[in-house]
Amino acid sequence: MADPNRPPSPTAPPQPETPAGKSEPAGKNVPVKNLELKATMLLAFTVALIVASALFLLRARGYFEPKQQLVLVADNAEGVASGMDLTFSGFPIGTVKRVELGERGNVRILIDVVEKDAKWLRTSSVFTLIKPIFGSAQLRAYSGVLTDPPLPDGAERPVLRGDFNEEVGRVIGAAKDVLDNLNQITAANSELNRSMQNLQAFTQKLQGNKGALHAIFGNETDAQKLVAAIDRANTAMAQVQRLAANGDRLVGHADQRVFGQGGIADDAQASVRQLHALLAETRGSLQRVDAVLKEAQGIAGNVNKASEDLGSLRGDVEANLRKIEDLINDLNRKWPFSKDRKIELP
Repeated sequence: MADPNRPPSPTAPPQPETPAGKSEPAGKNVPVKNLELKATMLLAFTVALIVASALFLLRARGYFEPKQQLVLVADNAEGVASGMDLTFSGFPIGTVKRVELGERGNVRILIDVVEKDAKWLRTSSVFTLIKPIFGSAQLRAYSGVLTDPPLPDGAERPVLRGDFNEEVGRVIGAAKDVLDNLNQITAANSELNRSMQNLQAFTQKLQGNKGALHAIFGNETDAQKLVAAIDRANTAMAQVQRLAANGDRLVGHADQRVFGQGGIADDAQASVRQLHALLAETRGSLQRVDAVLKEAQGIAGNVNKASEDLGSLRGDVEANLRKIEDLINDLNRKWPFSKDRKIELP
């Protein structure tokens, strides 16, 4: 039974009549041939394209190339993840395979390095883990001496960490310590402040009427003692200078007395000349004695005469010897530094 409150349903519009002689377009409702096969082929081609792209990417990443393993040991592996590159001079030469915790609590980073690129790694190579402010962490290798032996397969090497955030905290701590030290230095009761006060007091003493000595010694008594000591030293120097002048005058007089005209040196020279003359006379007397002795030996009959001649000659010789002795004594008195000379007669 129809509901009287229900609005009447709209009447469907009448379909236009198809004119006679006109038919619907051909193929409008005709099914496509081999549609499932074509869809399957398209799907397989898409899958094959995806697989080929994946294989190409894996090959480009060196997945199918032979590799050797490298183990890096660090105390913290923050920022390190599987698939991360190990770079050398900006070029990736290895990939992080996995990260594990070692038996001693350190972190072991296992890296696969392509064998053709492993030639750049040497036993002296250095590995770093750098974590910048922005971006991910970076693993880098540095080889300073390429002539060193190559790095063997499965080698373990320590890695040096460089975390900017940690360095910033350390720098801030150091800056804080410096500021604390500056505050302690510039405090009112600091050593520097007391030193500046002492320096100011010393400067004021220097500018005072008592001068620098009072500033150095701190009291007037010691300053006066120093001044008196300086005065005594000046007096002593003056006396030394006078003594030196007297010594110079004494040396001049001695030089004039000894080496001047009419001095001891001239008297000594005159005495030496007289001694030479006496020695010459003595030599002549001795020659005459020799002649007489020869005559005495040759002429036995004239013994008495020869004896008289010998007596006179002996007297001459003794007189000459006395003259020589007087001259020697005179020389000893005038030239006390000369040595004694002895004259021995035959």
